[in-house]
Amino acid sequence: MTEHERPYLLEEQYGYQLRRAVQRYQAIFARLLPEVTTMQFASLVRLDQMGPLSQNLLGREASMDAATVKGVVRRLEALGYVRRTADPADKRRLTVEITDKGRALVRRLYAPAEEAMVVALAPLNPGERATLMALLSRLT
Repeated sequence: MTEHERPYLLEEQYGYQLRRAVQRYQAIFARLLPEVTTMQFASLVRLDQMGPLSQNLLGREASMDAATVKGVVRRLEALGYVRRTADPADKRRLTVEITDKGRALVRRLYAPAEEAMVVALAPLNPGERATLMALLSRLT
């Protein structure tokens, strides 16, 4: 039997297995950090560590498309974790800044976020964890 005659097995597909791993991680994350979603957390981390960013740049830095970042920022703003202001140089551009409330939250969540990764990667030994992270970095 040649490679092209083999049946298509979903379980052998990179995207399928990656999606399953992401779903598992998101469930662990939601259990340990119920205050925010993974996308909200990524946005707060970037703003905490980088300072105010245009909404567009925040999306790129947190690996979100424009439509997703718009909704994430809107929800974070409604919760009082960020504020949006028009850029003085270009009124069409929105700048997103973390609030004191958002900074306090994200800094409190750093430890549980680390724990989520530890729990998610627990089935792997330290060498396998390092290999997985290196391989993922090469694919992104």
